[in-house]
Amino acid sequence: MKTLSWFDIVRLGLIQACLGAIVVLTTSTLNRLMVVELALPAVLPGLLVALHYGIQITRPNWGFRSDTRGNRTTFIIGGMIVLALGGFLAAYGVQVLATQYGLGLAISILAYALIGLGVGASGTSLLALLATATAPERRAAAATITWLMMIAGIAITAGTVGAFLDPYTPALLLKIVTIVTVGAVCVTTLAVWRIERDVEDTSEPETMPFSHGMREIWAERKARNFTGFVFLSMTAYFMQELILEPYSGLVFNFSPGQSTSLSGAQNGGVFLGMVMVGLACTGLRIGSLKGWVIIGCLGSAAMLVLIALLGQIGPGAPLVPAVAGLGIFNGMFAVAAIGSMMALAGEGRDGREGTRMGLWGAAQAMAAGFGGLIGAAAVDLLRTAMSSDASAFGTVFVAEAALFVFAAIMAVQVMERRPSRSLEMVPGE
Repeated sequence: MKTLSWFDIVRLGLIQACLGAIVVLTTSTLNRLMVVELALPAVLPGLLVALHYGIQITRPNWGFRSDTRGNRTTFIIGGMIVLALGGFLAAYGVQVLATQYGLGLAISILAYALIGLGVGASGTSLLALLATATAPERRAAAATITWLMMIAGIAITAGTVGAFLDPYTPALLLKIVTIVTVGAVCVTTLAVWRIERDVEDTSEPETMPFSHGMREIWAERKARNFTGFVFLSMTAYFMQELILEPYSGLVFNFSPGQSTSLSGAQNGGVFLGMVMVGLACTGLRIGSLKGWVIIGCLGSAAMLVLIALLGQIGPGAPLVPAVAGLGIFNGMFAVAAIGSMMALAGEGRDGREGTRMGLWGAAQAMAAGFGGLIGAAAVDLLRTAMSSDASAFGTVFVAEAALFVFAAIMAVQVMERRPSRSLEMVPGE
């Protein structure tokens, strides 16, 4: 079977960028509009985002279908179309919520369900294609490239939308979301076109029930332990996702455009952190994946405590640099964890790369939904119990910092100290 060239990997990275571009609108801009402009409880967008993550528990099934010779291109493009429709309906639902709460809620539930299905089908099939068609020595580097492009898509979208969204109007929001979603479908179609055909495996399909395939993977000790680490670390990673922008609006008086740009600063930091680790491992040969995971977790914890303390100062405090710093350490942790994930996907029983990626993707999605939901719910409860919004949000940020510390401890126990060449790129075509 022919393997993916570097050009093919970059093309597939464009699809990751499109996935991030649509999802960031629902987790940042629309979330802030619900909590600040519509004065709805933070737990509402928390539940909606948890719904879209919860539906992604189907990720192992998508991966298993790829392992048994499913048509990955169809799922990638079809999933992106479903995701785009969900993103548009989510923006429309926010507008309806302002005047007809019941109808707006129904539209929002449908929208976020479609988002979950779209991300699960498109994202997992894409990862399965990468894991199965990428040469073993390129897998970690491919993960770095594609995730950098995803973060770039998130950061560029958040920053651009933030700049164009002020002064905010519902009509302007729908126009911007339409441009982003339609563009994502077009780019995805062009990016994946004919790639699978060129790397198609012509061996006989293996037929077995999904439950049997999952039992095979769960019997692998490395797969089980890494699944637990992914769930804990990603719970910490996503706890601030739904509360950071409302925090900036309620405590620092940021406008909708400013708070959306804040998300762009954070994701720009994530991009920088990923680049730093990639350069350290490939060029300077500094550190290991395990070491960078630990540094990223502990650094993220420190920045979250700083962000909590800045809330006591209020407007005028340097929130944007602190959030960008959080992004840098998040990026260090994320790229090292993803590199380990791609490398481990090829270990164990052959022909199960997609199923392993699906299992870890499901663990990540469940952790993201759980983390976002408990973060939002805790803020609602603490805002009722405390007299200060800054203290309520700050308490949650400190709790998230503690989870990052626990994740670093778990990384010491479950991750092997892999050599730095696991992120190294071999010469291209």
